[in-house]
Amino acid sequence: MPRTVWSGAISFGLVTVPIRVVSATENHAIRFHQYHLEDMGRVRVRKYCELEDREVSQDEIGKGYEISKDTLVAVSDEELREMPLPTAKAIEISAFVPAASIDPLQVGDGYYLQADGQVAAKPYKLLRMALERSAKVAIAKYAWSGRERLGLLRVRDDSIVLHAMRWPDEIRSPQGLAPTAVEVSDDEIEGARALIDHMTRDGLQGSEFEDHYTDALAEVIKAKREGHAPPEAPEQESPAGQVVDLMSALEASVKKARASRGEGEGDADVYDLPTKKKTTAKKASAKKATAGRATAAKATAEKATATKAAKKTAKTAKKTAAKKTPAKKTAAKSKRSA
Repeated sequence: MPRTVWSGAISFGLVTVPIRVVSATENHAIRFHQYHLEDMGRVRVRKYCELEDREVSQDEIGKGYEISKDTLVAVSDEELREMPLPTAKAIEISAFVPAASIDPLQVGDGYYLQADGQVAAKPYKLLRMALERSAKVAIAKYAWSGRERLGLLRVRDDSIVLHAMRWPDEIRSPQGLAPTAVEVSDDEIEGARALIDHMTRDGLQGSEFEDHYTDALAEVIKAKREGHAPPEAPEQESPAGQVVDLMSALEASVKKARASRGEGEGDADVYDLPTKKKTTAKKASAKKATAGRATAAKATAEKATATKAAKKTAKTAKKTAAKKTPAKKTAAKSKRSA
């Protein structure tokens, strides 16, 4: 059972739940010490007093705040514990909010909150079940290690978990980090969504979510202890060439995801990447332009034919009129002679 790192109470409204705080996580990383390579002597960081020129023990060490180079204010652990703050001895819930409203960047280390004694059993269960049914998380304030902190309370199985949180002003703005303006097509977005679908899992089970680095490091240490050469890393397949086409990269990634999950091309849950619409659009545009040019040419030809016919008709009418004019003059002359 992990050791208790803090004890106090959860306070929300007029309800108080005595609790003990224990760590909810473990660190399985392999740790190294520092050594002097020439003689393998251990290199240590010692706590040393500059004025007395000697090493001091932990019992002699306390906290101090430097106001100026010559002025120091000492603050004891007891004074920190007795500060007039409600959060000094309690995890005080301030609000309940939807879990989705919390920025994951604010969430830190997790701790289990254990009911402290039988008197805490009922209010502990009351808070746990109320959180579970509301589908919300609690936001609280508490004071540990010389500072007031923000915390998030949620339910995990039958226990309440406290996550340390960063204050909103401790999260840096991402402004200026985004790449310069680039164009991404709908086909590329749909291709990325298809890849997401193929890489979706129901949970974090499988060899992809195991610490292979620590296992490999343990093998190196074992080999050196037994006097063997450390195992060599397997050769990585070199890429055939640099992929510059996003759609080609997405297509290859989907195929790789299918293979890793043992999926065939004909499986029911396989989605084809969207076809490139640009080529089709270009063909349609070219076809439309050709049809437009043919229609314009036909209209021009028809107009030219109509103009030619009109000119021919006008010319014929003129000739006819010219023939009729002498007849009229002869008739007039005969009348005058009579």
